[in-house]
Amino acid sequence: MIAEGDKVCARLTFAGTHIGDFRGVASTGEKFTEPAVQIVRIANGKVTEVLQVSNELDLLMRLGLIEYTDKAKKLFLNR
Repeated sequence: MIAEGDKVCARLTFAGTHIGDFRGVASTGEKFTEPAVQIVRIANGKVTEVLQVSNELDLLMRLGLIEYTDKAKKLFLNR
C-alpha cells in the first residue's frame, strides 16, 4: 500500500468460489483468486473515487466460462 497526497494505491487479491450466478452464468463451483490494483482518492475523510485494474478475462477463463481459440493458445500458451 502506498499513500501520497489524497490518493492511496493498494495491491489486492480477491479469493472465492463461484457459487452463484455471475454475469448470467450459473455456478461452476470453481475456486479462484484474482489479483487487482486499486487507486483510491480520499477527500474530507471519505472515498470519492476508485480506479481498479484487474484481469477479468483471465478470471472468466479460469472459471471455465470462456476458452482460448486455437490461435490464442499458440500465441499465449505455447501449445
